[in-house]
Amino acid sequence: MTSLDKPTEDTENSGETEADKARAVTEAALFEAFGGVRGMIETVLPGLLFVTIYTINKDLNLSAIAAVAVSLLLVVVRLARKDTVKHAFSGVFGVAFGVVFAMMTGEARDFYLPGMLYTLGLGLAYIITTLAGVPLIGLVLGPVFKENLSWRTRNPGRKKAYAKASWAWGLILLGKCAILFPLYWWADTTQLGWVLVALKIPPFLLAVWLTWVFLAKAPAPIDVFAEMDAAEKAEKEAEERRRTARSFEEAVEPLADETLQRLAHDEDRSADSRGRHRKA
Repeated sequence: MTSLDKPTEDTENSGETEADKARAVTEAALFEAFGGVRGMIETVLPGLLFVTIYTINKDLNLSAIAAVAVSLLLVVVRLARKDTVKHAFSGVFGVAFGVVFAMMTGEARDFYLPGMLYTLGLGLAYIITTLAGVPLIGLVLGPVFKENLSWRTRNPGRKKAYAKASWAWGLILLGKCAILFPLYWWADTTQLGWVLVALKIPPFLLAVWLTWVFLAKAPAPIDVFAEMDAAEKAEKEAEERRRTARSFEEAVEPLADETLQRLAHDEDRSADSRGRHRKA
């Protein structure tokens, strides 16, 4: 059972307000969506190992092998613990692309280029989707909050919060790119690597914190899964009532036919009796 599923019947006794519950649900959803502390470690560790080894011995092959190995190890650990592997796998793919780029060009700094391009594309995606009226952070967090896309048409206050959060993510990521891309061209590999490692966590935490601030003040999400379950339950109950009615009709119909036949027979006998009486 996750934090999103925990029962809240005793919240009145504990003094927990609706605002407290909303904040707790938002924190749990953000933690689940972005991987929490372990997700941050898995994001930082391969790049940190790469730049550390390269700073010491300038060996591109050894640095690349170490980064890939630690990424795979993180996946194995997740699998062994039967945890979700989406964050670890994303790290593996990111490291793998970086290694391929660096090996193809022979430039160690190109290890960071795919990740930088991804950051640039993601920042633009946040801005463009927000301008289009479908903020990306809402698409990411909607399923986590069990609201899917209901916020687009049924919860305008929540849509506004998602738009603010997406603007925050987009501008923070683009600001990060504004620092990294000049360094990619003008600084050496070790300088770029250490700056990139330093910029991994703080901008991410700032974006997550702003998302939490905006969503904690927003209207509660509409649980469309609960609505679908309720509709399905109501349909089943209605179908059960229809089956019961049909069964009752099927059981009563023969009795009704028999009663009508008896009434008709009695009427015929009565008519015959009246006819004989008149003749007499």
